[in-house]
Amino acid sequence: MSDPAKPSAPRWRRWMLEALVVIAIFVAVRAWQTRDLPSGPAPALDARDLAGTPVSLEDLERPVIVHFMASWCGVCRAEEPNVAAIARDHDVIAIATTSGSPDEVRAWIESETELGATRIVADPRGTLAQRWGVRALPTSFYVDREGDIRHVEVGYTTELGMRARVWLAGF
Repeated sequence: MSDPAKPSAPRWRRWMLEALVVIAIFVAVRAWQTRDLPSGPAPALDARDLAGTPVSLEDLERPVIVHFMASWCGVCRAEEPNVAAIARDHDVIAIATTSGSPDEVRAWIESETELGATRIVADPRGTLAQRWGVRALPTSFYVDREGDIRHVEVGYTTELGMRARVWLAGF
């Protein structure tokens, strides 16, 4: 039986322990989500955007975000304002994977999204997503000027988080 006069462990210790458990879970989930994703030199990205312009990672003048998303992905839709805000200041190539033909993707972009300033590539069969090892959406790769992947994020990312990663990829 415990002694009622004996004080229990300070509350801050319990909070610290709980915070450490949450951080450990977060780190473990993130490590699992990004396992087997490419690092180092970015995979080839030879495609055409919805305007028919060739899209490639060769001869980059500044860092670029290669952002995989889908029309049917709820988290992707929640993240759209962040991607649109970043696209006003930085290069973003959005890959609409398994979202239909280029015409279907174009109709979706024009009617239902905020991604007007973003270069969009339709990936109807998910070929580019497979080449890049994408298994969950959204997935964003932050590629530096040399074509090397500097950061990868799977899932929702805030605008501030995206800006920080683009800034870090610039070094």
